Amino acid sequence: MKQVLNGMNELSENNRGGTVRWHLWLALTAVLTAAMLYFFYVAPERGIGPQQPIYFSHRVHAGVKQINCRFCHPFVDRSRIAGLPSLEKCFFCHQYVIPEHPQIVRERKHYDDKIPVPWIRIFFVPDHVKFNHQPHIIWGKLDCTNCHGQVQVMDRLQPVDFKMQFCINCHKDKNAQLDCWLACHH
Repeated sequence: MKQVLNGMNELSENNRGGTVRWHLWLALTAVLTAAMLYFFYVAPERGIGPQQPIYFSHRVHAGVKQINCRFCHPFVDRSRIAGLPSLEKCFFCHQYVIPEHPQIVRERKHYDDKIPVPWIRIFFVPDHVKFNHQPHIIWGKLDCTNCHGQVQVMDRLQPVDFKMQFCINCHKDKNAQLDCWLACHH
């Protein structure tokens, strides 16, 4: 009888070790699966803007290539709207620079078919605000990064919904006009 009891004790001790090992493997698998799902689905979307119909990297163009903002956004210092670059402007360079890249080929199709690219809007100013880039650029001597951030390090731009407090804080810092009707709501 003593041998049977000793054998049963050994069996239960071995079984406990197997159960513990099985629980550890299960926990490790759950943690690795959760990490994989996080890094695949969640992390890439944090802190970057929406995916555009044609991939465009401000990091490459404004950062690595150091193309001035005004080359692509030509109306920024003389109009209310900075303007999106025309496809013709893109092919000023991309007619020669990586013209066979799949994204450039897609852009070429839009250009040849005279179909505008349905870009997703990134920067929002409320309709009741009459914003004009010109006084900010010319008289205020502001750099684009003051409002739009460090675009030269971003592949995909982060959306910005300009709120009144953002503008008021900047106007106070720069000792600029704070009269609502003369400044923005005219």
